Amino acid sequence: MTEVKSTKKWYVIRSVSGKENKIKEYIESEIIRLNLQNHIEQILVPTEKVVQIRNGKKINKERVFIPGYIMVQADLVGEIPHIIKSVNGVIGFLGETKGADPLPLRKAEVNRLLGKVDELSVKDENVNIPFVIGETIKVIDGPFNGFNGSVEKIFEEKRKLEVMVKIFGRKTPLELSFMQVEKV
Repeated sequence: MTEVKSTKKWYVIRSVSGKENKIKEYIESEIIRLNLQNHIEQILVPTEKVVQIRNGKKINKERVFIPGYIMVQADLVGEIPHIIKSVNGVIGFLGETKGADPLPLRKAEVNRLLGKVDELSVKDENVNIPFVIGETIKVIDGPFNGFNGSVEKIFEEKRKLEVMVKIFGRKTPLELSFMQVEKV
């Protein structure tokens, strides 16, 4: 099967931040309702995978990578730009000037954005650091399981904490992974 090169160009829609996925659904249902699917190739909300640690457990989440923007690959002819702009939550097209047609993204910009989205889905997930310095934690894994301590330092890149634990009445620093501790 040979790949057919699409003549449709990529555009960026400015939207209400935090509602990108809902607005994408509204646009898709409006396109289907008006039977304009042959003019719209795809609609993307650029997202990235993020790992959060809650109560010592990893939680995988997807977060909007560029809040307030939706990418659309389309052939913007006739009423299509107006139809998209009339969707609830859409502010307009990025780079458009009053009375002029919306400007498509350059090939390099498209490749960079799509490449970034692919790279983020493959890349080691980002971790939101759920700990703060001075916070009391409990060790839940390793030889010091069950000990309580306080967070002294946070090593973001290594995903580790330096925790001060009292062992036999003396304060001892331990370097522990985020996964080895939980909030008290």
